[in-house]
Amino acid sequence: MSSEHQMDQSQLLLTSAAATNKMIINKKKKNQKNKKNKWRKYTSAAKNGAANHTYDLVSFEELPAYMKDNEYIRNYYRANWPLKQALFSIFRWHNETLNVWTHLVGFILFVGLTCSNMIQVPPVVEFFNILTTWYVLFIMHYIVSCYCHSSFGMDITLPELEVTRWPFFVFLGGSMFCLLSSSICHLFCCHSHPMNILMLRIDYVGIAVMIITSFFPPIYYIFQCSPHWQILYLSGITIMGIFTIVTLLSPVFSTNKFRSFRASLFVAMGLFGLVPAVHAMVVNWDDPSRNIILGYELAMALSYLIGTLFYVTRIPERWRPGWFDLAGHSHQIFHVFVIMGALSHYGAALVFLDFRSKIGCETNM
Repeated sequence: MSSEHQMDQSQLLLTSAAATNKMIINKKKKNQKNKKNKWRKYTSAAKNGAANHTYDLVSFEELPAYMKDNEYIRNYYRANWPLKQALFSIFRWHNETLNVWTHLVGFILFVGLTCSNMIQVPPVVEFFNILTTWYVLFIMHYIVSCYCHSSFGMDITLPELEVTRWPFFVFLGGSMFCLLSSSICHLFCCHSHPMNILMLRIDYVGIAVMIITSFFPPIYYIFQCSPHWQILYLSGITIMGIFTIVTLLSPVFSTNKFRSFRASLFVAMGLFGLVPAVHAMVVNWDDPSRNIILGYELAMALSYLIGTLFYVTRIPERWRPGWFDLAGHSHQIFHVFVIMGALSHYGAALVFLDFRSKIGCETNM
């Protein structure tokens, strides 16, 4: 009896121990399952939060120091945005939206001009010829209308004879590079401090490249029969441009403190053009296309000069801080004048092509 009782007790203990172990195992499994579910819920929430996170626009006071450039634009800034959000902000409304789109539209315009001239589609080329001629007529009407009236009536068409065209496409390439680099700069400069410095450098290089390449069509075609003047002037502006680019690549000169200095470098490069311009006027004084070329180049010079004045003085936002945060501030106006100046120079380049298609070196000098 006692032995059977002991056996029953031992079986009971074994059963109890097995049940306890089973409960412990089940509890562990349940805890592990709860942990997995909790982790899945956490990661899912994190992913959804990241996907649904909206990056708000901030005020000037909330900006990091490296982004505080224009104290007269008070709100609607992007700051420290990831690259993906910065890219898609091209479709959002902020204080850089029009800065991006003005030069992006200009870039697309010059791509169209380049393609139309490469494949020579007369209707497309004629449309842009009319566009640039209208703009110059508007600028010049009250300046030299009496002096240039007969010349502005010229019909600008594609050159009929074979003409060296690479200087013309060098200018178009430089314009496209400048406009695209500017759009990219304004789109991604909100990402981080290193990216901001890199984008600003690319933007400055683009401006310098556009100025350099703008000299190629006039100098090449006007002095085509005088190679030594070609080499002298093109080498001079290229050396000045390289010096300007190297100088502006320094992080020190990318700061707001040297803003006027940067503008003065670009203006100095532009003023260099006065030397070959005066020389060209003397050489081609009696040429009938001289007046229309002067009209185009004067329109270009006025566009760049007026745009630079807006850029440096920060008008109109300095008069009414906060009023022009989204639209109408100085940098946007500067962009518009840059495009108008480039279009004016494009019109002049067409006249240079037409000039060289009709007048060779034998009859020119």
